[in-house]
Amino acid sequence: MIPAPFDYFAPTTLDEALSLLSQHGDEAKILAGGHSLIPAMKLRLAQPAMLIDLGRIKDLSYIREEDGEIRIGAMTTHYEIESSARLRAICPLLPECAAAIGDPQVRNKGTIGGSLAHADPAADWPAAIIALNAVLVATSASGERAIRADEFFIDIFTTALKQAEVLREIRIPVPPGRTGQAYLKAAQPASGFAVVGVGVSLTRGADDSCQAISVGITGVGPKAYRASAVEDALKGRALDEQTIKDAASHAVDGIDANSDLYASAEYRRHLATIYVRRAIEAALARSKG
Repeated sequence: MIPAPFDYFAPTTLDEALSLLSQHGDEAKILAGGHSLIPAMKLRLAQPAMLIDLGRIKDLSYIREEDGEIRIGAMTTHYEIESSARLRAICPLLPECAAAIGDPQVRNKGTIGGSLAHADPAADWPAAIIALNAVLVATSASGERAIRADEFFIDIFTTALKQAEVLREIRIPVPPGRTGQAYLKAAQPASGFAVVGVGVSLTRGADDSCQAISVGITGVGPKAYRASAVEDALKGRALDEQTIKDAASHAVDGIDANSDLYASAEYRRHLATIYVRRAIEAALARSKG
């Protein structure tokens, strides 16, 4: 349980971190909260020659509203999101998801950016940011680019981030009126990771039909995904019990479900339909107006 030798740098500015990353290329790894990388290094599943620790870059930790968006710095901890009174008021899916992650020690040290960049297929944040139609801002020495949440996750532990890029910020549109949100998961009892996790943001129209809905799912397949078939089955429709149940039956359309010692693929598919229905019902009950 001892890592291979490595060099360690703790830059205090983002520019310094990007310069180090550009100089050292594939030899360098970014360290955020460290809950995934450090255990992998101790087991020697990961053996980076250099760690670039972002923990001292204060400019990467913030929650603010700007131009109709919620903007969250990548080094903002789960606890900071969980405990934000403003987020509970305007985008409760974020604090609800944060509160479902790990334990207090994990939430006080772990970061939203670190979790997203790691792209664990059972992590909670990916489903939430897909449901919130977030945009992720990646930066490198050559500039910035914006990546839509549902295009960010490529495969298991694989994202759209390029080698010399750092995830800097998550941008989320401020939800409109009459919007309800929910994050629900069936947690693996030993690890707390999602066997199935579902994020929903639902907006009702003036006639109480479904004006807009976004559904993100984690834990089922090799990456988090948008449940487009569920969304299509609800948009413009009356939000009655049968319609919601029928829509939830499309939760795993086109998805090759994971199977492991805890949950078979069939069990995950079954749970996904149940938790999608429950999350939609919870979001509907919380919608305003």
